[in-house]
Amino acid sequence: MIQAKRRIVLYQPQQVDASLGTLSSGDMLPLEMLQIAAWPDAEGYEVVIIDGSLYDQDTAHRMVVEACEGAMLYGVTGILGFMVKDGAQCSARVRAAHPNIKIVAGGWFASVRPDLFLATGVYDGVVRGQGEIAFRDIVQATAAGEPWDDIGSLALWRDGQVIENPKNPVVGWDKLPDAAWHLLDVEPYRERQMRADSHRHVLRMPTPPAMGSRKPYFGITFFSSFGCPEPCKFCCSPFVTSRRWKAMPAERMLDQLQMLKERWNYDVVRFHDANFGVMEKRVKEFAQGLIDRKLSIWWNSFIETNSILLYKPETLDLMAASGMHLAEIGAETGTDEFMKAQIGKPIKGDDNVRATYEMDRRGIECSVTYIIGYPKEEPDNMLATLEQAREAQAAAPRSSVTVWPYRPIPGTEMWDQAIELGFEAPQELEEWGSLGEYHLHETWPGRIPPHVAQVRKLYCHYQTLARGLVRAKDGLWEKLARWRLRSGNYAMGRLETKAFALWLKLHRLLSPRTEEISRSWVDPGHKTGTGENAAAKGIDQSEVISEATAGRARETVESGPK
Repeated sequence: MIQAKRRIVLYQPQQVDASLGTLSSGDMLPLEMLQIAAWPDAEGYEVVIIDGSLYDQDTAHRMVVEACEGAMLYGVTGILGFMVKDGAQCSARVRAAHPNIKIVAGGWFASVRPDLFLATGVYDGVVRGQGEIAFRDIVQATAAGEPWDDIGSLALWRDGQVIENPKNPVVGWDKLPDAAWHLLDVEPYRERQMRADSHRHVLRMPTPPAMGSRKPYFGITFFSSFGCPEPCKFCCSPFVTSRRWKAMPAERMLDQLQMLKERWNYDVVRFHDANFGVMEKRVKEFAQGLIDRKLSIWWNSFIETNSILLYKPETLDLMAASGMHLAEIGAETGTDEFMKAQIGKPIKGDDNVRATYEMDRRGIECSVTYIIGYPKEEPDNMLATLEQAREAQAAAPRSSVTVWPYRPIPGTEMWDQAIELGFEAPQELEEWGSLGEYHLHETWPGRIPPHVAQVRKLYCHYQTLARGLVRAKDGLWEKLARWRLRSGNYAMGRLETKAFALWLKLHRLLSPRTEEISRSWVDPGHKTGTGENAAAKGIDQSEVISEATAGRARETVESGPK
């Protein structure tokens, strides 16, 4: 029997700022930590994983500090957003309590800005890019009392500057062990998802339609590939992964999910792959395998427009038959010129509209995201994007087509362009913890002209009403909104939003609030320019989206760049 050597503590920072008054979705498992824990766990190290999202912030940090007593290594990860701030604060407490412990950071944000981490004096090193092999080497070096100077993919602080060791080659899943699933107590995640209000948790996916619109369900997240071959200039994936894509074979994926189904009896799996659908053959084998094994689950994933349109119709049919209930699609922009020059995806004409329609008509909802306010983007292009979003929503009424304000992300081509155009980036590590909250406010104020912002507000208003996300009742307001989206006629829109806001206020005063929204999911991104932000800018609240729409806009957010 392998005896435990020394302790390793891994902290998954909180996904959501608790001060917002909500929880993160209970299906968001600490996949990164389960993956890098596999090798040291198999080699006999004691690995402790603490997921901050299960606790209040002070309790989570105290648990980490206590677990680090006598430990040899502490690791933290995170993507752009509150995870950065929470991880930095927890790491600082660990360093203060245990000055001699080794501390390492990894993940998407650390990979592109290791300087911010290392300059704090808290971290001994930062892993850039794919982390499993680098973390194994760190564990072995630390246990042997050896320096980290020659470890591949590691960034170090030496003589007041960052030294970046050459990156390890990106390896495929044949070189990586399965995640250490046995280290996870899944019951707290199940309990959170079974709450009656779980549909309001941030990042929660919609309930599969066949299960009922508001029925709680138990879901898990799962990684089945690393990287993405797309060249998107607004995304840091090309920098972090060098556009390499390595995927788990379908059979191995099925074996893992079947084992977890037998162990945990989950209902839904959400793939956290940056680009699940690169290889049609793999997707087809996976879908057929679900059917052949009678593995009755629902599943959702990111898939590109181009993949959907290039797949054979029978493959799309098979995906629907196997339980796919949601496709997340990065549509990005609405013109060929901007798509080619500034985005880089092979999308032309009405491809986004057709892809959304093809999935929607098969009963697969789509979460389609467009972006406006890019560097070098003119207002006419923003309006064209809003128009294509309207067309896609009208063509696929069961789906959600959302238009986001652009968020500058370090490690991208557009980041440099944004800086040149005057975007002011945070200077300290913790300040980056709010930059990712672009579902609540614009991270680059003033980038979207007022007349474009007004069209976006009207589109968001009609889109939310049309999909039945404000009221359970399908009445005059909903029918009018669907007509607006089909026709593209927003005339009288500002008056209608004022009238709706007044109607809603009177309705709440005169009637007890007994009705509930009919869907389990509302679109993110509708908060921009409302509430406190609107008051600060002197905007008439009735001219933007309704109070009900804005208040429910926090039920789910995008979890990272596509």
